[in-house]
Amino acid sequence: MSRLPARPRLSPRKIAIGALVAAVVAGMSSFALTRADAATFSTVQPGSFTGEAFDACTAPPSASMKAWKAKSPYKAIGIYIGGVNRGCAQPQLTAAWVKEQVQAGWKLLPLYVGPQATCTTIGGGRKLIDNATAGTQGRVAASDAAAQAQALGLARESVLIYDMESYRMDDAACRQGVLAFMNGWTARLHDNGYFSGFYSSVASGVADQVASYAKPGYTRPDYVDFARWDQKVTLTDPLIPATAWPGKRRMKQYRGGHKETYGGVTINIDNDYVDFAPLPRTKSGDVTGNGWSDVLGRSATGYLSAFPGNGSLVDTNQRRTLGAGFGAMNAIVRIGDLNRDGREDVIARQTNGDVWFHPGTATGLGPRKKVGAGWQKMREITAIGDLTGDGYPDLLAVSPGNLLYLYAGRPGTKLANARLVGAGWGDKTELAGAGDFNRDGLPDLAARLTTDGRLYLWTGRKGGFTGKRLALGVTGTDLRDLISVGDFDRDGYPDLAAVEKSTGALVLLGGTGSTLRAPFRLATGYAGIKPLA
Repeated sequence: MSRLPARPRLSPRKIAIGALVAAVVAGMSSFALTRADAATFSTVQPGSFTGEAFDACTAPPSASMKAWKAKSPYKAIGIYIGGVNRGCAQPQLTAAWVKEQVQAGWKLLPLYVGPQATCTTIGGGRKLIDNATAGTQGRVAASDAAAQAQALGLARESVLIYDMESYRMDDAACRQGVLAFMNGWTARLHDNGYFSGFYSSVASGVADQVASYAKPGYTRPDYVDFARWDQKVTLTDPLIPATAWPGKRRMKQYRGGHKETYGGVTINIDNDYVDFAPLPRTKSGDVTGNGWSDVLGRSATGYLSAFPGNGSLVDTNQRRTLGAGFGAMNAIVRIGDLNRDGREDVIARQTNGDVWFHPGTATGLGPRKKVGAGWQKMREITAIGDLTGDGYPDLLAVSPGNLLYLYAGRPGTKLANARLVGAGWGDKTELAGAGDFNRDGLPDLAARLTTDGRLYLWTGRKGGFTGKRLALGVTGTDLRDLISVGDFDRDGYPDLAAVEKSTGALVLLGGTGSTLRAPFRLATGYAGIKPLA
């Protein structure tokens, strides 16, 4: 395989492209992989791993892997699973090979070499991004990568790393094309249940990802694999701020192509240092089952739908209808798993005051069951999580006398009688369960104070609230339908969402453990979708 010399800050991951191999790759689908054992063996890779790794252009034979497992310092290997620019043939890379290496104790780092930037610094007949359709290309590549991973037995929540070689920084259209491509790549991987990784040089691809890290509407990669061939085994870099990909989301290629020999076997490799762990799975809000929180909302025609989220946006076009006949309901709440069947359930109040339980099913909502009556005058019906600590999710509601009541969930999909947990709630609106916001093991409550329009947090205690109020740093006067969306971005902190009244946009209010981030747009066109749940 060919390699380019290391260059400070511009250290490309190799792509070997011998003329014959390039012709073969260009003329075949990258989906031509052996599927043996894929149906019987499935593995999440790399899972949790911190340590030394290597990558080679072609997956070594099992005998070589066995020799290196016994003698080398490496515990993980990068494998090139597909892509139109994958340079080396992969005669060893089958589902059976994956199974054998995983069972031998190896961690795997799947890499995908698709279209490259139009201003790439790596020459030689490569397939390039079409900047005009880059987003679509990214989604197509991600779908292929997910199919490749599945064929090899690499399960959902594996990290699939896109190999984007270094490119020039003086071409704005090219750079924007890369961002659009990666936006599509990450969003589609999330749709398919996989995590997104991004490999490039710190001075080009990674620099652009850093600049777009918190850009509204951009679905950033979950993990970064950055190249700096300084032979320093570290995961910090002056061009990558500590706030970008914190907490076991980084990998560094610190040395380029060279040969190493262990157990009598010589392989041409790059050196990598890895610190990866799976993103924390949302504890609530995932209706579609892809691991990411979703948003529920009622249309003007009375249909309740799930709008799938992927960590950075909500795809309104991919809505999934859960049930009809919700036009007569004036409060709709996702209560959590009240009947303990592993699916999220819905509580809805009818205009006549009846309260209905709608069990979640694999295809939507099951037959409803009446669980309450006489709730006509109750307002701010809110799911709070398990405030009582008995394993069942609970509800809150505010009475006409501005008293806050708790309705504890009970076995048999029932709600207990009202229990007073607070007074003086007349100046508080937009109540929303905030999860365990302050990480003390108890659910907390967010609400808007009408006197100043700002959002505050009331910290929970078993069976109620402490009375302590914390400012969340966000003004909520332009927000309606404040709801919990679990850990939407999977950063370990619960988040909230709402609709901006002035724009009709759905926005995320990301939690930090002490405050909320400024509203981040997830989708548009929600003016007619109300209420949210």
